[in-house]
Amino acid sequence: MRPVLLALLLAAAGSASPAGSIPAAHAQAATQALFPASVSQGALVLGKVAPGSQVRYAGRTLRVTAYGTVVFGVGRNQTGPLQVQVTAPGATMQTVSIAVAPRDWPTERVNGVPPASVNPPPQLAARIAREQAQVSAARDRDDDRTDFAAPFLWPVQGRISGRFGNARVYNGQPSPAGHSGMDIAAPTGTPVKAPAAGIVTFAAPDLYLTGGTVLLDHGHGLSSNFLHLSRIGVKVGERIAQGQVIGAVGATGRASGPHLHWGMSWFDTRIDPLLVLDRAR
Repeated sequence: MRPVLLALLLAAAGSASPAGSIPAAHAQAATQALFPASVSQGALVLGKVAPGSQVRYAGRTLRVTAYGTVVFGVGRNQTGPLQVQVTAPGATMQTVSIAVAPRDWPTERVNGVPPASVNPPPQLAARIAREQAQVSAARDRDDDRTDFAAPFLWPVQGRISGRFGNARVYNGQPSPAGHSGMDIAAPTGTPVKAPAAGIVTFAAPDLYLTGGTVLLDHGHGLSSNFLHLSRIGVKVGERIAQGQVIGAVGATGRASGPHLHWGMSWFDTRIDPLLVLDRAR
């Protein structure tokens, strides 16, 4: 296993899990599996199992790297304990239990966005649904690449103007879902760099709600999305290195001013980019 991942996992493991399951911090002795004992809502979870193990979580069979790492995401509203089923080669299935720490979700008020993006006219409903379906389909990719294993970098430097998970009120009207990513305020035209290596799975300059939009897949179902771009400099299928410029900050789509919306997903589960950045500290 790569040293940075092992260090993160050892730092995360620590407290006991509920009775009737294997405590995550002690799971290694019984199943050669190591997971954090507790995670936050919106977290990216890294686990270590014996190479060749079968691992299932939330109805999915997770990919296991050659060095035994697995990864999955915890949603904004997820409650615990999480149940991860691990079957090591030649062993019986064991269940690792992970507690979930709840978070507070303050309300953010965003004024000055185009009114039609808050209450789209009925004739635009089909377009919005079609565009959102295309983006969702791009998140289904499940490669065995391990670009997610390296520490992530900030895609642009600036003030955090919107936080993941917070309730949103646009022009005085509440939005039914929490904010799906992190907003970073920066001048229009500021270069946006890939926070980790990956493959471009979606790129479009003018989606109705998100404007210039790029999705970058990091492997094992983990992807980043970059919204409201004023310029896109990559194409679908292109392999991108960490730190490579993929576009430029803008205010396209539903935006009140220039900023980068950086979102991250594990398949259809939205996770907090700030927590992913914190793992590198």
